[in-house]
Amino acid sequence: MAHIVTQNTALREDWLYQLADVITDPDELLQLLSLNSHPELPQGRDARRLFALRVPRAFAARMRPGDANDPLLRQVLTAKEEFISAPGFTTDPLDEQRSVVPGLLHKYRNRALLLVKGGCAVNCRYCFRRHFPYQDNQGKKANWLQALEYIGKHAELDEIIFSGGDPLMAKDHELDWLIGELEKIPHIKRLRIHTRLPVVIPARITSELCQRLSASRLQVLMITHINHANEIDREFQASMAKLREAGVTLLNQSVLLRGINDNADTLATLSNALFDSGILPYYIHVLDKVQGAAHFMVNDDEARAIMKGLLSKVSGYLVPRLAREIGGEPSKTPLDLHLTQS
Repeated sequence: MAHIVTQNTALREDWLYQLADVITDPDELLQLLSLNSHPELPQGRDARRLFALRVPRAFAARMRPGDANDPLLRQVLTAKEEFISAPGFTTDPLDEQRSVVPGLLHKYRNRALLLVKGGCAVNCRYCFRRHFPYQDNQGKKANWLQALEYIGKHAELDEIIFSGGDPLMAKDHELDWLIGELEKIPHIKRLRIHTRLPVVIPARITSELCQRLSASRLQVLMITHINHANEIDREFQASMAKLREAGVTLLNQSVLLRGINDNADTLATLSNALFDSGILPYYIHVLDKVQGAAHFMVNDDEARAIMKGLLSKVSGYLVPRLAREIGGEPSKTPLDLHLTQS
């Protein structure tokens, strides 16, 4: 009997098991949080037709039962506001749906972005790629080979960004192969991994992955995507410690989201929690104007005022850079903190 218990415990700690055991029904999530009788929240259930609901149970466990305004819940729960067609909001806000080869975006001169996998462990309702044509940019070996050939021919590239979807949806043996192929290209110096998976399923940071990253000749950076301090728990901190021991540089980028982190106190708590986890705040983005997410928008002047407030609450190295991404521009566009005149 003891052996069976040990097996079941190990299974439930396995990231692939957790990845499969997710909540996809808004009503189930609301019932789990004792919010199924809330007068308004269930009205958004039909928005899963626009963009599927997907929430790992490890992430849902950090939500506060009975709190309709829980900041983690608001990031993932379908909402009736997603049906609003807001002026200026489009299905391709960053003009990304033109890859140089399937799954590879050469957006900036010295770095290219490889869409390793199209899926995510969690579907964030504000996702700027919620309408992206992943069916034409599938994360498979045939497309990776085309991407590697392109990378090898472009000597101006010195950094490759693994993105998605979420690149850590790839299994360890797939990442091992991809990293090995990149290591054969002399002009590639750095590998950057943009991921939300470690914070929603901390078990994804396996010992095998850490060993592979530690052994690489490439400088490896991992950019976590965390918007609120409540996302951070002990399991996540332990996973980050493993990555730091492997020599991985840890940075974080957030999105400024109305009703979730749109005040200086919340951001100060986040910055401190990140730094306590060995992660340096890097960027905070104003919302990309993707269709279906206008209700999360914080305007530029509000964003500047919030960031000025943050400057007074934490050390300068804990203040992420406020920026927006504009399709076709050669880099992200920083927003200075001077308020515009009305």
